[in-house]
Amino acid sequence: MTKCVERTALQAVSVAGMVICLLVALWGWQSGILTSQERLAAFVASCGGAGALLFVVFQAVQVVIPILPGGLGCLAGVLLFGPWWGFVYNYVGICAGSLMAFGISRNCGKPLLPLLFSQKTIDKYSRWTEQENRFARLFALAIFFPVAPDDFLCYLAGTTNMTWRRYTAIILLGKPASIALYSLGLTVVWQHVTALFA
Repeated sequence: MTKCVERTALQAVSVAGMVICLLVALWGWQSGILTSQERLAAFVASCGGAGALLFVVFQAVQVVIPILPGGLGCLAGVLLFGPWWGFVYNYVGICAGSLMAFGISRNCGKPLLPLLFSQKTIDKYSRWTEQENRFARLFALAIFFPVAPDDFLCYLAGTTNMTWRRYTAIILLGKPASIALYSLGLTVVWQHVTALFA
């Protein structure tokens, strides 16, 4: 019963986070911040260093408590801070969140997984852990290529015998490519979408 309540509470937090993000996006669209590069730049400049710090914290938290698909956060980083600094802030936030997820899972173990993720996802990827060396290779590939649920895999890795050193190396070396691919791909899509409504 307690697990059911905890899972429901976490799902409610995720839904609330999604609703808040949608409302903020709607406000940004109507105010012109998300449709004008000049207004967006002015808005970010008005926040100063606090804006960058809040964005990094948001990116870290959304890995630990999945609220939005990670790709949308990457897009936001590029739109808010430009391609270079957007990439840097995305990288720092996502890596920090990935390390936190591993640490939380390392302390809480497998009972935590059903509270955050669907049983279908757990069943699909838990088979990777049957052979330790196989999991490390598959995990590294999944982190490098943006094709698998990274947030879940970070939690799953925490339930294995993978060392902190190996995990950290995979995250720090593998994340740049996937973040760059997400950022570039979604930026191109965003430009096409905004051009349709311009």
